[in-house]
Amino acid sequence: MTSSPPGPTGHHRTGTGQEPSAGLRRFTALWARAVHPRALTSLPVPEFEAVLLPLARRLADALGAARFDPAPGRAVGAALVDARCPADALPSVLGVIDSGLVAHCGPPPGPDRPAPEELRARCTRLQHAVSAGFARALQERTRTEQEAVSRAALAARTEMTDALHESEARFRAVFKGAALGIGIADMDGTIIDVNDALGQMFGSTEEQVRSRNVLEWASPDDRPEAWRMLEELMRGTRDHYQVEKSYHRSDGTMLWTNLTVSLLRDPAGGPRYLLAMMEDVTERRLLTLRLRYQATHDALTDLPNRSLFFERLEQALDRGGQGTARIGLCYLDLDGFKAVNDSLGHAVGDQLLIAVAERLQRCASGPGQLLARIGGDEFVALVIDPPDRRAVTDLAERALDALSSPVEVGGRELLVRASIGVVEGPARHLTSAEVLRSADITMYRAKAEGGNRYAVADPDSDARAISRHHLTHHLPAALKGCEFFIEYQPLVRMGDGSLEGAEALVRWSHPRHGVLGPDRFIPLAEHTGLIVPLGQWVLKEAVRQACQWQVRGIGGTRPLKVNVNLSPRQLHHPDLVDDTVTVLEESGLDPSALCLEVTETAMVSADESELRPLRELAEYGVGIALDDFGTGYSNLANLRRLPASTLKLDRSFTQGLQRDPADPVDLKIVEGIVSLAHTLQLSVTVEGVETSVQAEQLRDLGCDSAQGWYYARPGPPERLPEAV
Repeated sequence: MTSSPPGPTGHHRTGTGQEPSAGLRRFTALWARAVHPRALTSLPVPEFEAVLLPLARRLADALGAARFDPAPGRAVGAALVDARCPADALPSVLGVIDSGLVAHCGPPPGPDRPAPEELRARCTRLQHAVSAGFARALQERTRTEQEAVSRAALAARTEMTDALHESEARFRAVFKGAALGIGIADMDGTIIDVNDALGQMFGSTEEQVRSRNVLEWASPDDRPEAWRMLEELMRGTRDHYQVEKSYHRSDGTMLWTNLTVSLLRDPAGGPRYLLAMMEDVTERRLLTLRLRYQATHDALTDLPNRSLFFERLEQALDRGGQGTARIGLCYLDLDGFKAVNDSLGHAVGDQLLIAVAERLQRCASGPGQLLARIGGDEFVALVIDPPDRRAVTDLAERALDALSSPVEVGGRELLVRASIGVVEGPARHLTSAEVLRSADITMYRAKAEGGNRYAVADPDSDARAISRHHLTHHLPAALKGCEFFIEYQPLVRMGDGSLEGAEALVRWSHPRHGVLGPDRFIPLAEHTGLIVPLGQWVLKEAVRQACQWQVRGIGGTRPLKVNVNLSPRQLHHPDLVDDTVTVLEESGLDPSALCLEVTETAMVSADESELRPLRELAEYGVGIALDDFGTGYSNLANLRRLPASTLKLDRSFTQGLQRDPADPVDLKIVEGIVSLAHTLQLSVTVEGVETSVQAEQLRDLGCDSAQGWYYARPGPPERLPEAV
């Protein structure tokens, strides 16, 4: 055996002057200890490890390759046979690969590293390849031994005329004592002689076996080429062939054999006898089937697992390359399953999953349907060539109906709800990853709509979800790469039209999507927690800009103030007060020149402990504005307990004032809010002022300041003096 060439990942190669990684050595040591006791070798364990090391490296390189190919696994299996590993060592070989290859020899973290489920699927396919290569090499070795026996038998038969007694004794010693089943037939197929091993394989006596013609051993499972090769052998146009063939025993069980049939010729070269040699591989085949089943089925529910599901899905998509096949997919996720595990324990959760699997199995047991469990509480039903979309949505409805009644687990009745994403359409030009991603996105859309329902995949919804996913993952790099910038929208005093300050509005200059407004990324930053560092950056930049305005004398004797939005997550951050005070002190900006805007919903829903940071900042001199007032459902009397100094009236209340004459209802509402705010000693800022009529109405109603496109759109800080 020689060392394999360098693999695509490079981190397992030993190369010239390079040593194997610790993980590769650990895996090789585990492999050697598991296999050495069964190997027919006199090598000590360290030397046996040296034999296995290049084989382990080939498996590791194949596991982490950019383009996966299981072929090295077959070569490894053949090499193990060359290393004198017997058939009963195969389970130990595959067991170590299953438990240790990914753990010790997986590729290093990086953008090209395959996903964990892909690594497990690759490991499974490598096990199959090792098993196939092992079996093939073992067959070849057996065939070589069989041919040696065949030549000995032929030599013994040929020498009968010269030394009949000696030859007969030699032939019988080989024939009767062989562990392989041996039978001899004439050219008509009539069985002339069989050894004891052959009779034991069939569970029959020699007479019972000899009473049948070779042609009577046909089986419906036989491949057509096997009988074609037998006919060629009986005509004398072929010398031998080897196949795997099954037989039905008299007790109803199956016998699987490696069958080698050779043509024995007379001294003149004419066909004389047929020599059949059989190796019983039933146990090996059952082991292979058992390993295959374990590798492709979920241990808890006994359903097909993720590996088998992707195998069937890819087969369906391959058929779709002809332009005729369609597929349907129902991706199901249980709603609130984590709460079951957390409150009742994983044992109850496992029993619930088993019960759910049984119910779903009854819904998806038709032809062309496959139900698999591909994750913790995730199930997927694959429908091959559905007649129409309705057939797939009907399956989703049946699944929801099957789960509608409570499941009894451990003396408890548990309600089960599920969200299902449905995908149906032509299979051409699709990959398995794309199909599952679309189903996953659609399932989460159903969950977002309240759960316990199904949703049908929509390309536009998929595109939006993928865009959100991309933006979410790019946020940290964008923050480090300075892709964010701030635009400022002026705040104008309505009494004299002078510049009061500006609101800082963050933007994202995305390298692919262009400039993105806060509505595209602030919810994502809030969800991931990146809103805290992003908010700190905005605060520092806005305060720095306010200091520059003061240095340049913009705003005259009254320094401009800057308004900075504060998100709900920032409001709950424990370092909010300390961070804000530090920024102000380091910059030298007076606290009164900073106003933090908090949405009405966030401020009204906060309890006293959550309002304490805002009270401390208000006492320090920082202005607090109640933003988007009117969009929540706050009790107006609660305004007295909030540490706000400014009330920002939402634009929805002032749209009716853009008309001439103004909407009388909107006039009364705004007039009442302004009066109440002033009574509570709150200043009133109006958002969304777009017309001169609207501005005059709001000025007459007593509003203190305003912002909107009528005055100026958001822009760079250097344009602020030109805004009014």
